[in-house]
Amino acid sequence: DRFFSLIMFMHIGVPLLLLAATFAYVGSRRERAGARAAIAGGMRALAGLDLRGGARIVWWVLLGWLAFRFALLLAEVLVRPLYPWDAWTQWATKAKVWYELGTMAPFVRSDVWFSVPGAGFIDAGPHYPSTVPLLMVWANVLLGRWDDALMNLPFWLLAVGFSCAVFGFLRREGFDAIASLVGTWLVSASPLANVHVALAGYADLPLALYFALAALAGYRWSRTREWADAILAVAFAAACPLIKIPGIVWLATLAPGLVLVFAPRIGLRIVVAGFAAGAVALLVLAQTTPIILGYALHLDFAPDWAALGNSYFMFGNWHLLWYGVIAAAVLARRHVFTPPLAALTVVVLAGLFFLFGVFGFTNAREWVTDQTTVNRATLHLAPLVAVWMLLAFRAWAQAREGRTTAAPAIEREHRSRATRQVLVHERPVAARPQSWIGHVRGQLVRFEVAR
Repeated sequence: DRFFSLIMFMHIGVPLLLLAATFAYVGSRRERAGARAAIAGGMRALAGLDLRGGARIVWWVLLGWLAFRFALLLAEVLVRPLYPWDAWTQWATKAKVWYELGTMAPFVRSDVWFSVPGAGFIDAGPHYPSTVPLLMVWANVLLGRWDDALMNLPFWLLAVGFSCAVFGFLRREGFDAIASLVGTWLVSASPLANVHVALAGYADLPLALYFALAALAGYRWSRTREWADAILAVAFAAACPLIKIPGIVWLATLAPGLVLVFAPRIGLRIVVAGFAAGAVALLVLAQTTPIILGYALHLDFAPDWAALGNSYFMFGNWHLLWYGVIAAAVLARRHVFTPPLAALTVVVLAGLFFLFGVFGFTNAREWVTDQTTVNRATLHLAPLVAVWMLLAFRAWAQAREGRTTAAPAIEREHRSRATRQVLVHERPVAARPQSWIGHVRGQLVRFEVAR
């Protein structure tokens, strides 16, 4: 086992280390001073040295809270053997076979396995992508043994890395340090996402994080036009179909945002027309009962609204996320469809449209009642929705602050304008010749006033 692990590490780990070292060397050679300043600034920001008084206390409390939470999740990952249902029926099965054989042996359907002896291995999902099993295999290769607890460490690392990425995204979007840390805490505190870290082995969490990072990197690119953001967006988007089959659909939900980015003048009209065409196509396809990505469409629209409402608003799966989303949509209704937030808004709407179609028109609506697939499918969109909610609240707050600060300026302008008008009216004019009758009248008036 150790010899095989060494060989696999030489084939996988060494090239990755060399590639990382090459990028680090090139970056340091091109902007060595900038890299050093960035590292020093990052360490200073992590220590909260730029904050004063109560702000620094809040910073350390939130940072300690996040660190303690991730420490508890790490303990769960390190000591709990493989537990979730799908993990040991369709993901870890492949990992175990590939690790023991030292090769990616094929997995086939049960009918093929019965009809063709030796065609391959079987499990509950032979057609699923290989990314998640390979993560488990590589973890065991580095360990040099099969360990169905430690092989789930990549899921914890994904969660930590995503939290860091959200913090960096919010900082680049102009949030201050405290607001960025609060936003990171809100995004990373999702109960169901934490369950998928503690009970690692499902593909839903990696798909959710990669999809969110693809959308956020694309959003940054729409604002900065930097190649780094574009490369990240393409890389994360390309990873979605390689994690889970629904990743193909989630990849397609990024298209409305691209339309708004490349056609800002008419993009919103095109997106609205696309949503309408999608609704019509859904109704037409549902009448023929086709099977798309393993889901059978049917016009029998009868979702379990009570179970769906309980999942989103009553149970402890999402804390107050969906309440916050509704509040953000209402308060920022005038800003979510204006640049730059409009592109991210239509991506979120496309994701909600997809979930609505799955739960309303396919056989997946049966899984809404038992609170299984409804939560896992929603998890794919939840991290992105949480970040969108923060941006929407920020847009509303900035607009409100702008109106509040503009009011005194407007009042000052009105007062200044009124003062100018008074000065104009009170400006002395040249004395005109006055008759003796007018002179006498004026004297009588002054006399009456004085008396």
